[in-house]
Amino acid sequence: MTTIPISGDKVSLTDLVRRVEAGEDVVLSHGGRPVARVNSLVMGDLALKRARAIEAAHVALQGVVFDETCAARSQDFLYDEDGLPA
Repeated sequence: MTTIPISGDKVSLTDLVRRVEAGEDVVLSHGGRPVARVNSLVMGDLALKRARAIEAAHVALQGVVFDETCAARSQDFLYDEDGLPA
């Protein structure tokens, strides 16, 4: 999500529409506070590809059980028994 201040530089409506069509959520701010969100009613090509990739990842990971220690121990091979680089 991108935040764009509406004061200062003029915001190009054409640029906003292109960004939103590409799948980006845009928040307009005024005085440092978010005042409006602009998002697409129709998914553009990039947003559609992104949504399909996320859905495919969710399907691929269904039923996968992760070992809770895998991230914590994944770098162990880099160190010896004294904790020094191998």
